[in-house]
Amino acid sequence: MTGAPDARRPLPPLSSPAFARAFALAVFAAVFARYAIVAVAGEVTWATIVAGLCAVGAAVLYVRRDELELVRLAPTTLVLLVAWAGASVFWSPSATHSLGGWSAFAALAFLAVVLGHVRDALQTVRALGDVLRWLLGVSLALEVLSGILLDLPIPFLGIQGAIAELGPVQGIFGTRNALGFVTVIALITFLVEFRTQSVSVATAIASVVLAGALAALSGSPTVIVVATATGVAALALWTMRRVPTAWRGRAQAALGSVVVVGIAGAWAFRAPLVDTLGAGADLTLRTDLWARLVHLSEMRPVQGFGWFGEWVNDAVPFALVPLGLGETHASALNAYLDVLLQLGAVGLLLFVALGGLGLARGWLVASDRRSVVHAWAPLTLVALLTVSMFESFTLTGAGWLLLALCAVRAGQSRSWRERLEQRMASSPTGGSEEGRL
Repeated sequence: MTGAPDARRPLPPLSSPAFARAFALAVFAAVFARYAIVAVAGEVTWATIVAGLCAVGAAVLYVRRDELELVRLAPTTLVLLVAWAGASVFWSPSATHSLGGWSAFAALAFLAVVLGHVRDALQTVRALGDVLRWLLGVSLALEVLSGILLDLPIPFLGIQGAIAELGPVQGIFGTRNALGFVTVIALITFLVEFRTQSVSVATAIASVVLAGALAALSGSPTVIVVATATGVAALALWTMRRVPTAWRGRAQAALGSVVVVGIAGAWAFRAPLVDTLGAGADLTLRTDLWARLVHLSEMRPVQGFGWFGEWVNDAVPFALVPLGLGETHASALNAYLDVLLQLGAVGLLLFVALGGLGLARGWLVASDRRSVVHAWAPLTLVALLTVSMFESFTLTGAGWLLLALCAVRAGQSRSWRERLEQRMASSPTGGSEEGRL
C-alpha cells in the first residue's frame, strides 16, 4: 500500500528526514555503547533507553504507515526466529530470565526493522560511521588517560590501562575481542564512506587510522581472522562486479565452490593456522567448552532449553557447564552453538537461514548495482558470520542489531515478495503500481 502525503497537511515531525537521522544516531549510540551505559548507570537504565527507542520507532512507523506494506516489513526468517525464541519461554527452565532475554532480542530486531525502513543504505552507513567515530575516539581517549596520563586502570569500565605496553586495550566495549569486533565493523563502514565520498578525505583517513590502530592495540586473534575473511570477501566482490553480466552467474557458482573448498582447507589445516596466530591456549579452552555444550544440547536437541541471550550462570543449562569444565563462562564463545543450546536444531536452522539468505541477497545486490554503498551489508554479514564461530556477539547487542538490519536491508531488494509483485505487474490482469519500499 502506497500513498502520497496530502499537500495541504504539514509533514509530521516524526516522518522528517532530520528526525529519522537523529533516531538512527540514537539507536546506534545506545546499542554500541551498551557496556559503558550499563557500567555507569545500570542494566535498568539501558533497558529503559531501548524501550523508549522502541516506542519512538513504533510512532515513526505509524506516521509512515501509508508508505509501508505489512508483508514486506521484515524478512520471514527474522520473524520466525524471533517468534521461535519467544515460544521457547514456555519450555524454559527459567521463564522469567527467558522472557527478559527475549524482550531484549525482540526489541533490537524491531529497531533494526524501523531503521531499515526510515534510512536508505547510504544514510545508514553515514549514521553508523558518525557513531563509531565518536565511540572509538572516546575509547582511545580513555585508554590514554588510564594508561599514560594517570597510569591507573578504570575498573568499572574494564579498562586495564595497558596502552603504554601496546595493549591489549578494551576501550568502552568491555573486552579486547569486543573492541576488535567493533573496529572491523568500523573499518568496513569507514571505507564505504570513503568510496562513496560521503565524508571528506581527511575525515575518512583519520577514521580508518583510528579504527586500525585500536584493532592492532586490542591484540585480539579474532580480529585477524575476521578482518582476513572480510578482506577476501571484499576482493571477491570487487572482482565479481567487473565480470560481464552474461558470465556472472557462472562466476558466482565458481566462487561458491572456492569458498566451500577454502573453508574445508582452513578446517583441515586449523592446527598450524592456530599456531601461527598464537592462539593455541585460547582455542583449547574454546574446544573444551564447545564439546561440553554439544553434550548438553543433546538433552534437548530439537527445541533447546529456551532463549536467554546472555548466559545466566545460576540457571539451567548454564549452571551445568562448570560441572564438566570447572569454570564459568558468559557465553558459548560460538554463536551457532549458543543458538543450538538455547533454541535447538530448529533455532539453529532459522539462524543460519537468516544469515545465509541475507548474505546471498546482499551479495547479489552488491554484484549487480554500481554504487559501492551496497557492499556494506554483505561485507558486514561476512564479518558477523565469521566472528560467530569464535564469539556470541551476533546474538545480543550491536551484533544482533546489525545482523537483523542487514537481513532487512537485503530482503527489501531480493525476496520472493518482490518477484511475486513483478510477476503480478507484468501479467495482463496484474497491477502496475509497485511498493515504495
